Amino acid sequence: MQAPSTSLRAVLINRIHLRPRITRGSVTISRGCVSATACPPSRGHGMHLAALRFRPLTTADQAQLWHWLHIALWDPPPSGLRPIEVLDSPGVRIYAEEWGRSTDVGVVAQVDAVDAGACWIRLLPIGIGLASIDAATPQLGIALLPQYQHQGYGRPLMAAALKAAKWAGYSRVSLSVHPDNPARHLYESCGFRNVETRNSYHVMAAGLA
Repeated sequence: MQAPSTSLRAVLINRIHLRPRITRGSVTISRGCVSATACPPSRGHGMHLAALRFRPLTTADQAQLWHWLHIALWDPPPSGLRPIEVLDSPGVRIYAEEWGRSTDVGVVAQVDAVDAGACWIRLLPIGIGLASIDAATPQLGIALLPQYQHQGYGRPLMAAALKAAKWAGYSRVSLSVHPDNPARHLYESCGFRNVETRNSYHVMAAGLA
């Protein structure tokens, strides 16, 4: 199935440049730098240290964003990816359609110059979206391609996106996660805490101090 077509506009994050530096699994981000390289800790003697860079998620990434959203729709094993038609559901497509609204914020992780995944944040009307908390709190999605999962890229990617959200003027971000999803430990390590349980999913929020 072909991803839904959309009209595209400029994205706010275009004006933000991120410089990541990873030390023992943490990330430091400085403002005002076009690009920089970060290497995750080595996992063994002689292993390749992949170069990790961040760039803004732009309107040109719309097709990739549909793919990342599909990956982000996690279900407990042994379930695999949901049918691609799930992206046609109004309750799903709201997180990615017409990317580039003035309130959208997103970051793409590049590993050795290849787009490996993204973390995106979108403000939706109150009551719209599973992680809706209030009219001022945007909802976050994150996904890495399977070959880049479980390699330490998720935490710096989320840290970069949360920093970008803070620069965009947000004071809090929310997300929803299945209680069996091991990614919830990553979210907790990034400052997310349970707010409530909704439709069997944990709704979590993190303040952007």
